[in-house]
Amino acid sequence: MRPRPTLRRFTAAAATAVLATSIAACGNAGNDDTETRDVDVAENAADEFEDGTRMKELAEDGTITIGVKYDQPGLGFKGATDDMPKGFDPEVGKILAGSLGIAPEDITWKETISDNREPFLEEGEVDLVIATYSITDDRRKVVGQAGPYYVTGQQLLVRSDNDEINGVEDIKGMEVCSVTGSTSLENVKKEGAKPRGFDTYSECVDQVLDGTVDAMTTDGSILLGYAAEQPDELKVVGEPFSEERYGIGYSKDSPEMCQWINDTLTTSFEDGSWEEAFDVTLGESGVEAPEQPELDDCQS
Repeated sequence: MRPRPTLRRFTAAAATAVLATSIAACGNAGNDDTETRDVDVAENAADEFEDGTRMKELAEDGTITIGVKYDQPGLGFKGATDDMPKGFDPEVGKILAGSLGIAPEDITWKETISDNREPFLEEGEVDLVIATYSITDDRRKVVGQAGPYYVTGQQLLVRSDNDEINGVEDIKGMEVCSVTGSTSLENVKKEGAKPRGFDTYSECVDQVLDGTVDAMTTDGSILLGYAAEQPDELKVVGEPFSEERYGIGYSKDSPEMCQWINDTLTTSFEDGSWEEAFDVTLGESGVEAPEQPELDDCQS
């Protein structure tokens, strides 16, 4: 692992919960109701990387483009008046960018949906994808995926007055929606459900609310965010019936990024910044930070 460089600390968004800091703080103001934390940003970061690596290029450029979801409360969400996306995934992006000496306001965020994550990486539209991006063998044939940085499980979201579906054992023959291209749709198809794909989770939620489809499925962490927004209309049912390991996508043209991502995640586990990122996002629902996941080895 590379030695830790000298760090500056930046406030990532407008503070309502300011963490203790005794060093320089600045940054881009977001919404007044945005929970935040301070972000460490390495000084002279380019000196820490070998010539010819993608990390060196990004550190020298002083900017990075990261693809995240814009419609997943708690994980990756950007409202019409927000300056930048909020959620656990963007916070992980800030940790990675900080290790390159890139402050939060110098990150270019790009909305990424499930169906365009591989094309965006292959075409160079983004440098990283941090977008509830489950690690799979098929995806690793197309792009690099480091991590996992978070582990969750697939569940079901239904209308509060739905008494027919109480778990995955009840979805045979039912219409169940999720986003097009997701592994969640493949999993419910194996359980006998009729899968319906949409571009965004928000569209899928609307279909559940108006009764067009019977249920929505994806990772439990995402569903809890929607249920929390409309607790009288929606509920999460059943036990998790899959394990989803969220990875960080990068281009196969830059395989050296895998070890940098893993090293940075390991540091964030040890210095508490990963847990801080969870606490100010998904942790706002009252859920405690889970055990830090074991990272996959990078293949040479």
